[in-house]
Amino acid sequence: VQLQASGGGLVQAGGSLRLSCAASGRTFSSYVMGWFRRAPGKDRNFVATISWSGGNTYYADSVKGRFTISRDNAKNTVYLQMDSLKPEDTAVYYCAADGRRWYSTALSEYNYWGPGTLVTVSS
Repeated sequence: VQLQASGGGLVQAGGSLRLSCAASGRTFSSYVMGWFRRAPGKDRNFVATISWSGGNTYYADSVKGRFTISRDNAKNTVYLQMDSLKPEDTAVYYCAADGRRWYSTALSEYNYWGPGTLVTVSS
């Protein structure tokens, strides 16, 4: 499985961005998908995850109510809609595939990773 994230950029605080992650392969619809981020000087941390059907989602407390994860299995794509962005959301965002459970939050629980996309939120 190859993953390619896109949609990052520079946005003002309070603004919105939508990240996309396109996946290759025929088994995308069977994968739990996740988004993680690495802020400057910090470790990579969990942001959101979504079950294979899209029926279950789980969020980090820091983004709950502001970010929405979704997927389109027909397009082999997972999305992260980010609203009410804050400067502390500035990070490189990574998508991950094949999580062990629909609520998996640990990096080690995902088998595939794509290169990140940079999101910068200015104050």
